[in-house]
Amino acid sequence: MLKARDKISLTIDDVAFGGEGVGRVDDFVVFVPFTLPGERVEAEVREVKKHFARARLLHVERASPDRVEPPCRYFGRCGGCQYQHANYPAQLRFKHKQIRDLFERVGKFSPDLVAAVVPCPRPYGYRNRIMVRSQWNKPEQKLNIGFVRWDCGLVEDIEECRIAEPVLNERLRHVRAHPPPKGGIKIVLRAPPDNWEVPPDSFFQNNLFLLPRLVETVRGFLRAGGAKRLLDLYCGVGFFGIELADAVESFAGIEYDRRAIQAARKNAARRGIINGEFVSADVEDALPELLKSIPPESTAVLLDPPRKGCPPRMLRLLRETKPPQLIYVSCHPATMARDLNVLCGGGVFELMQVRPLDMFPQTQHVECVADLRARETLAKSHKMDSTGPAQ
Repeated sequence: MLKARDKISLTIDDVAFGGEGVGRVDDFVVFVPFTLPGERVEAEVREVKKHFARARLLHVERASPDRVEPPCRYFGRCGGCQYQHANYPAQLRFKHKQIRDLFERVGKFSPDLVAAVVPCPRPYGYRNRIMVRSQWNKPEQKLNIGFVRWDCGLVEDIEECRIAEPVLNERLRHVRAHPPPKGGIKIVLRAPPDNWEVPPDSFFQNNLFLLPRLVETVRGFLRAGGAKRLLDLYCGVGFFGIELADAVESFAGIEYDRRAIQAARKNAARRGIINGEFVSADVEDALPELLKSIPPESTAVLLDPPRKGCPPRMLRLLRETKPPQLIYVSCHPATMARDLNVLCGGGVFELMQVRPLDMFPQTQHVECVADLRARETLAKSHKMDSTGPAQ
């Protein structure tokens, strides 16, 4: 039986969701970060659980051809990235397999519904928002400013972040030159997107370089569904509703954050968008009345919830009201698969496709867009296709 501090040698067979390599010692699963499939490694056991253990990489005895030298000197200590040791095509393969596995295991869907991952044209220097923390380093008697390490709660002191846009590294240098008065303070550094008003605490996508492909994916699903109206739930500063305004006759964006809604109205006015409205309300409270006020048979609902996914009440409302199309956008495939399993339970909705987009290169995260159709709507459509329109 393995125990902490044991030195082990094992072969890595897979990469789990989250980025850790997966190997086995006498059929007992061991997770080893910063390793790749096919590698033979030496590791030290850190902790042992009932069904698995975690270990720290000591040495790569036989390297994978996909292994590369990480460009960031903090990689392996900083907790921000998990994949800098793998070339980019390998990262895309890992993420695709992980999402397929999640949707099969958690969502009970065919993995064939998961399309290939759309790559990012800029795998480094893409993030337009980072949050650094300050922490007093007692042994060295200095203030650390950086990111939390992957292996403990300490802050790794950093001078630059290789996945952040260059302007953010300039601001990070300014913060380091003018540090906060004490530890425990979080500092958000953001490069606001051009021509978009985004309040300090409001959400906006962190990768502007792949953002056009994200919009293109959602637009393609929306047009395929044939909706004339769009309900943009958790709309934030109105990004999707505004970008898709020309694809529908009308739209409504709903968001609890009042400041975000105020920004959304300004963003729409700046672009001359007049076929939509933005409502500040609790999404679950507002949805039933909104669905009553518009023709439900021609309405698509766009969901872009927080990482934790949709509340159970929201899922129940969608199952009860059965809008013809749901387009679900998420940066957490596991909670997405869980929610889609609920929505599709009992044949209420059918999952047509999941399209992953690598909005977060070098990290474990990936954005996904799913297209769901109400079974009743699909049945009517198939009947029309087989009989033709009424004369």
